[in-house]
Amino acid sequence: MAESVRVICRCRPLNDREKKLNSKICVEMEGSSGRASLVSDDSPQKDFTFDGAYFIDSTGEQIYNEIVYPLVENVIEGYNGTVFAYGQTGAGKTFSMQGVMEVAAQRGIIPRAFEHIFLATATTPDTKFLVHCSYLEIYNEEVRDLLGDVRDQKLDIKEHSERGVYVAGLSMHVCHNVNDCQDLMNKGFANRHVGSTNMNAVSSRSHSIFTVYVEALNEQGTIRMGKLHLVDLAGSERQSKTGAVGDRFKEATKINLSLSALGNVISALVDGKSKHIPYRDSKLTRLLQDSLGGNTKTIMIACISPSDDNYDETLSTLRYANRAKNIKNKPKINEDPKDALLREYQEEIERLKGMLGGGSGGGGGGAGIPAISNFDVDAEREKLRAEFEEAMNELRAAYQSEQLSKQKVEEDLQELKRQYESANAEIDAMSKAGLDPSEAKKRLELIQQQLVGGEQANNEDLKKGRMKKLKDAETKTQRLAAALNVHKDDPLLHVYSSTQEKLDAVTAQYQKEQRKVKALESEIEDLQGEFELDRLDYLETIRKQDQQIKLLAQLLDKIHPLIKKDCNYYNLEKVKKEAIWNADEGKWVLPEMSISKTTLPNATNGNGLINGNRSEPASRAVADYHNEDESKLRRRLAKSEEENLANSYFKTFNKSNVVNKYKGDMQRKIDAKSYFPKRFHNVKEGLLTGVIYTDDVYGRSGSAGKRPTRLEAIK
Repeated sequence: MAESVRVICRCRPLNDREKKLNSKICVEMEGSSGRASLVSDDSPQKDFTFDGAYFIDSTGEQIYNEIVYPLVENVIEGYNGTVFAYGQTGAGKTFSMQGVMEVAAQRGIIPRAFEHIFLATATTPDTKFLVHCSYLEIYNEEVRDLLGDVRDQKLDIKEHSERGVYVAGLSMHVCHNVNDCQDLMNKGFANRHVGSTNMNAVSSRSHSIFTVYVEALNEQGTIRMGKLHLVDLAGSERQSKTGAVGDRFKEATKINLSLSALGNVISALVDGKSKHIPYRDSKLTRLLQDSLGGNTKTIMIACISPSDDNYDETLSTLRYANRAKNIKNKPKINEDPKDALLREYQEEIERLKGMLGGGSGGGGGGAGIPAISNFDVDAEREKLRAEFEEAMNELRAAYQSEQLSKQKVEEDLQELKRQYESANAEIDAMSKAGLDPSEAKKRLELIQQQLVGGEQANNEDLKKGRMKKLKDAETKTQRLAAALNVHKDDPLLHVYSSTQEKLDAVTAQYQKEQRKVKALESEIEDLQGEFELDRLDYLETIRKQDQQIKLLAQLLDKIHPLIKKDCNYYNLEKVKKEAIWNADEGKWVLPEMSISKTTLPNATNGNGLINGNRSEPASRAVADYHNEDESKLRRRLAKSEEENLANSYFKTFNKSNVVNKYKGDMQRKIDAKSYFPKRFHNVKEGLLTGVIYTDDVYGRSGSAGKRPTRLEAIK
């Protein structure tokens, strides 16, 4: 069943900058009806209605309990959920999401969600939960893992055939309690890019997405998996107000472009007539693709400033949020997902129990028990064979679509065969050697410790408190809906006692419609003015970017004559032809720099003489040199005949698209080089350490995406 995106508006108090400017409050709110109004001496009052309106005296506790609480309950049941904060820079987005930990009432949505999730898992009987988190940021249109070992490593966005869009190489960390989640959030928040502008002393210069994955396994063996995206967007800014220059200007440009792309997606979804939704216009919209028009329950928090100095920005935010109300999502419970990590945990637990006592318990087993009594070698080999056949099919498909050279395909096939045999040998070794029973018991205890749930299943007070909060939130929603849907009879259909009474009612209705017309006319003028402001701001951005392009072009013109002829970058036209546009990363992939060295013969006078004297060794050296040179030419000619140079020239083969395209984190590249990952290392070790990467979960059935574009193709 489709449901609309829920939108609330939150107004912060005046800050020190606005107080120094003697700003007036231009925002009025009515919480009971969700109305937010913008007042000005120069224009009519503008009214907007949302699912909630929270003025300067509101608290994080109030917003969470009334709006976010039911969403998190749905996530625990297996739905996907998203909460994202939008607004101009300095409007209180990060404060709404993070809050102040020292003040209980002002803690933000993220820490409250942590407490809520672990309270729910602890009070749910007969169910085991696996909770893991990831934290990423989008900085200058580059995705980075805020919890990774290498902060500046750029990650790629890929698309899984069944799961959808995901970030390759993103680390997911298992959490056992609220403190674990809080530590991850603090670690990631410290790694975020922030900077100072005229509008905000500590401004977020990137979009961040903290994701909590909640998987549940009940006694019947049914798995449900929900995920909660907690999104803190960077603020929209006008260059004239922020005074951004240098890196701040570059950051602001990328932020505004991604937020503009988000606005285009919202407009296309609301329009209903658009056949194409531009999700791929930015990394942000691609990652939020499922949250806007997809399988997700979504809440948008529109953060605004009350100051009349920010009147235009506040009006723009309110209009933005008003459009988002009309987006329809189709959420559903994610039941028995194929890529659930709990399934991996369950299989490993059963295998270890089988090692310890035929699968009967978890702590039994003696010295005489076989090392591995429940290890299904045939099943593992069948899985490996299926993976090998899948790899072969992908290589054949790549050969047909890319028209690769036969020699290259043969090399890749030999490499796949070698990896297949190596993985097969690993299975044999596992079936023969196995684990020591004491080691197996230790591993079993470690894996079981990763699961939570049922710790407070008998605490009736906690259960009642949880249900009361959910009921209060639902009552608040119903009360607001009733206030918004107050039905008024058509005056023309009403029965009146006199003609004068009917005339008064019709006149009042007419005046009301006249006010609506004037408000719409004023809205048109405001939109034209807002468009003009945006146009001027974009023009200023274009001028500055044009200056940067001219600077780089002049530097290139100065440096290019200094490049030696034996370097492949001496011929710029050839480099342009070999350059490939990578749509996922949004940049050009340039050929590797190479320098060809020329070997010269020994110095002679052309007659085999050195210093005027005939030398037998010298003449033999010259002959050897000519023979060697001729041999090299013959080898090059033979090599050119073997290779299909025409196809390899016009369609450059990117090795990462076939065999090595499944590489994950660069820190784990040794393990990820193989098409067949070590089955008892990557995932199984991740189960023990609590850190698992998306590459190990989503498998290799994702779509390869569009073929890279060559530079000359866009001329």
